[in-house]
Amino acid sequence: MKRILLGTLLALPFAISSMPSQASAAEIIIKPNMHKTVVVHRPVVAARYRRKLIPAHWETVRRGNRLVKVRVPAHYVNVRV
Repeated sequence: MKRILLGTLLALPFAISSMPSQASAAEIIIKPNMHKTVVVHRPVVAARYRRKLIPAHWETVRRGNRLVKVRVPAHYVNVRV
């Protein structure tokens, strides 16, 4: 019972201070907007890519990785133009 009473006594100042007051509502100033906002439409420029063929692949060997040039496992990479 004492714990409940002590908890409410400790929480009471926090609960009162968190409640809104009239002074906080008076600080808000609303200015009417007389002018319309102008929306500027700009064309969206898509990024252009060119596909580049990489005729090699990496293989793991005993001494590390090695770039092996062969035709079959070639792959394409997108490169900006």
